[in-house]
Amino acid sequence: MHLIVGLGNPGDKYSRNRHNIGFLAVEEIARRHGFPAFREKFKGLVSEGSLGGERVLILKPQTFMNSSGESVEAAAQFYKLTPADITIVYDELDLVPGKARIKRGGGNGGHNGLRSIDPRIGTDYRRVRLGIGHPGHKDRVMPWVLGDFSKADLDWLEPLLGALADNAELLVKGDDNTLMNKLAIAVSGDAADRDERPTTADPTRQKAPAGQSHIHAARPRPRPIKLPDEGPMAAMLRKVLGKKDDK
Repeated sequence: MHLIVGLGNPGDKYSRNRHNIGFLAVEEIARRHGFPAFREKFKGLVSEGSLGGERVLILKPQTFMNSSGESVEAAAQFYKLTPADITIVYDELDLVPGKARIKRGGGNGGHNGLRSIDPRIGTDYRRVRLGIGHPGHKDRVMPWVLGDFSKADLDWLEPLLGALADNAELLVKGDDNTLMNKLAIAVSGDAADRDERPTTADPTRQKAPAGQSHIHAARPRPRPIKLPDEGPMAAMLRKVLGKKDDK
């Protein structure tokens, strides 16, 4: 069995947060591959199915981000999984929006979810880091990650989540390079072809026009936004992103 964990915070209050991109990613994997409805187990919500012919458990910890390790450890112990059998999907400040990086092992990078997971299961698990950009100053990090995605962010969020879901069996196979290439192609080489932090995103240096996403303020020439009109992915993201006015 392979365990795929999406990190986030439970509840409608947090459902649109950048910190919850892990939840959105695994929900889309489950939907596109016909997994059953999520049910409560292991201090989280789980759904079991198969990818690439292998049994897969998808987990969304409901312990809040800082205690994610409790849920991950419970699932890993029940199925007798090693870190090599586990993939964690989460938000990454130090990657521009739409960029993705995949690796096995490493440090927690200051991410509170990983800080909770590492001492409970070890560090040699696969990490799928999905870039959400950096606000430009450390004092703005907390409101940034706990701030909502805007509708304009669909420009990169929809293709990124869709490509990850469509190619999720590569996670089980361990073909990380192929998966990263497919994710880069999906976002049209825009955010995916840059590794640096979006330094112009600091509002003290460059203020975004009213109603404009800070993510797009970090891009000198954003592509025209084309919102999806129909389909399950559009419905899911509109449900998540359409509850409030743009941030």
